[in-house]
Amino acid sequence: MNKKMKNVLIKTKRLIIRKFLVNDFNDLFEYLSDIEIYRFEPGSPINIEMAKILCKERSKDNKFLAIVLKNKVIGHIYFSQIGPKELMTWETGYIFNRKYQKNGFATESLKAVIEYGFKNLCVHKIIAHCNPKNISSWKLLERVNMKREGKLRKNIYFRKDNKGNPIWLDTYEYGILKEDLT
Repeated sequence: MNKKMKNVLIKTKRLIIRKFLVNDFNDLFEYLSDIEIYRFEPGSPINIEMAKILCKERSKDNKFLAIVLKNKVIGHIYFSQIGPKELMTWETGYIFNRKYQKNGFATESLKAVIEYGFKNLCVHKIIAHCNPKNISSWKLLERVNMKREGKLRKNIYFRKDNKGNPIWLDTYEYGILKEDLT
């Protein structure tokens, strides 16, 4: 793990972005138990025991960063380097508690993580993927100045139909370079 990612602590105007703590499980459970969160994401709602396991796992690394508002975890951002390492490319993604959406928290936190990556981690490029039907997500990516670089046709699936066949989905790919920051 990159030394500068070991103990991430990013402060914005309203938020703290930090490593998950073992005792964040109730907040994590609150939003990852919501079936609506999985409309465009893999997986399914979790129970409280799974939330405890996830918090314990996430407290050991910084791939998932907790987004904290007044001592409450309201979401998380995935931020991790992808291979090959010499390309210095990182991937990001996010999930926020529906109760805290539409308040600018995702924009504020994603912008801060992007700036942190470029300033502290020798990042060349940051990428993100989203479902074209997830309008809120791709508008968020564009708000933080990420550029849509392409559309991948039926490249991924998260679920299968009742006959066991994959339900293939399209994906928008976004990217941002340090020189794109404004």
